[in-house]
Amino acid sequence: MMFLRNTASAEMEGIMDQTTRLILAAVVGMILLLVLIIKFKIHAMLSILIGAITIGLIAGMPFSQIVTAVNDGIGNTLKGIALLVGLGSMFGAILETSGGAQTLAVTMVNRFGDKKAAWALGITGLVIAMPVFFDAGLIILIPLAFSLAKRTKRSTLYYVIPLLAGLAVSIK
Repeated sequence: MMFLRNTASAEMEGIMDQTTRLILAAVVGMILLLVLIIKFKIHAMLSILIGAITIGLIAGMPFSQIVTAVNDGIGNTLKGIALLVGLGSMFGAILETSGGAQTLAVTMVNRFGDKKAAWALGITGLVIAMPVFFDAGLIILIPLAFSLAKRTKRSTLYYVIPLLAGLAVSIK
């Protein structure tokens, strides 16, 4: 009976050591990731790769398995969003280069008038955000909000908040 208790106790300690090691690996990896990005200003993707490799090494994985796990993880993630990111970037570039977004926004503001320009920007943000990402739509349309604020002598927030709301409603 004593032998069974010692064996169970040894197994439990092994599980606890393994759990502690995995938690330690995750904590060290997260801290390393934050330090690399915030303090050393290393690109986020490179920092994530360094953090993932560090977590794998601390967790006790062989290096070849770490490389395979990172490769599979990135591949599976990008497989699902690569088309979405690519098309969104292309549509954003097309709208910006052609001036289509600016034309739509200016036309909407002219139709609605200066008093209802905030509504026009909200609707424009909604329409523009459908084919492009939030940040691309913001970069394309934010100059219009600033110029409207200057022209009408109203607060910039009066125009930016509806624009952001319109863009945010269409977030994919």
